[in-house]
Amino acid sequence: MTPPSDPAALDAADPLAEHRDAFVRDPAVLYLCGNSLGPLPVATRDRMASMVGVEWGQSLVRGWNSHDWIGLPHRVGDIIAGLVGAEAGEVIVADSTSANLYKLAVAAMQARPDRKVVLSEPGDFPTDLYMLEGAVRTLGGDRRLELRDADAIEAALTEDVAVLVLCHVHYKTAAVRDMARLTKAAHAVGALVIWDLSHSAGVIEVDLNGCGADLAVGCGYKYLNGGPGAPGFLFVARRHQEALVSPLSGWMGHAAPFAFVDDYRPAPGVARFACGTPPILSLSALEGGVALSAAAGAPAIAAKARALGDLFIDRIGALAGDALELISPAEAQARGGHVAFRHPDAYAIVQALMARGVVGDFRDPDVMRFGLSPLPLSYAEVARAADLLVEVVTSRAYVDPAYQVRAKVT
Repeated sequence: MTPPSDPAALDAADPLAEHRDAFVRDPAVLYLCGNSLGPLPVATRDRMASMVGVEWGQSLVRGWNSHDWIGLPHRVGDIIAGLVGAEAGEVIVADSTSANLYKLAVAAMQARPDRKVVLSEPGDFPTDLYMLEGAVRTLGGDRRLELRDADAIEAALTEDVAVLVLCHVHYKTAAVRDMARLTKAAHAVGALVIWDLSHSAGVIEVDLNGCGADLAVGCGYKYLNGGPGAPGFLFVARRHQEALVSPLSGWMGHAAPFAFVDDYRPAPGVARFACGTPPILSLSALEGGVALSAAAGAPAIAAKARALGDLFIDRIGALAGDALELISPAEAQARGGHVAFRHPDAYAIVQALMARGVVGDFRDPDVMRFGLSPLPLSYAEVARAADLLVEVVTSRAYVDPAYQVRAKVT
């Protein structure tokens, strides 16, 4: 009998195998960076040609109606809703993840005016912390951002906390937060919670409504394969939609955007969290990527993500021993879609891998991340990448000076 960890056997039994051909693929590249930028779907490449040449090129301004460009933020948002455990009308695609976090953070703080604390975790995704600092600074007074280590978050939830903000999957380690438990703990003291789903949506199962979540944000360019700089999305639970008001009161969040009146009146529902004119080209690209995830289904994607991670970790451990320090959870249920290792020469190792056709990424000061996207990757490809990583480490190929020089960032 073929052992369960045999990549060929796993590929033969893979229910998602057919989806690999839905992506533009380079046979010389093992792309393990979908946690940073998802690969290009074939349908998106074709869609963009039609979008530019026909919808924009021929329809011109009439496209807002004839091609329903105006409905794209809601249409794509409803598809994403199905991937993150939300209902239609609770998710909208708008702006960037950072801008969406700012909007929701300010709205949440204003909904709890007597509370002064925004609570988060040190070492969480940096831009989230930057945006929270900005939100606190904007509202002024004695509001403040407090950071607590992961194991101290629940103890820090007091009646002075207005909103708790956390990444569902940690961007470095891939550790998954217990959304249901932490949301319940925040609600017990009257606080709201904002979840960042940037490293969750499209790779692991998310159940926002099942966990009683209040608010969430996420990006479209990682596992949703929406392209570089794809717009973000935000979730507002239906029970909060009429009470919360966006601080960025742009015309697309107006109840009557084409009435062109001077006074602002927020739109009903999640539409009030739209802001400026939607980026139709980027939204069209995102629609194609999201459609692929929806067709595959969140449960099947999550199951393969866990299996790919197990294969990668087990193969490296068997061949490299303790030469690499695993900093992601070994338990698949506690891990997101990427796997991270620590090594003093992580940067050079990643560069040596790229020279061999394996694309991962490096995070200061000593972390290598490998995004195991379930739709475009096969088990054999992940196994091959693991073998090449072990080869680079055990042969010390990374000591080549060519791999040690870092590009200057100015």
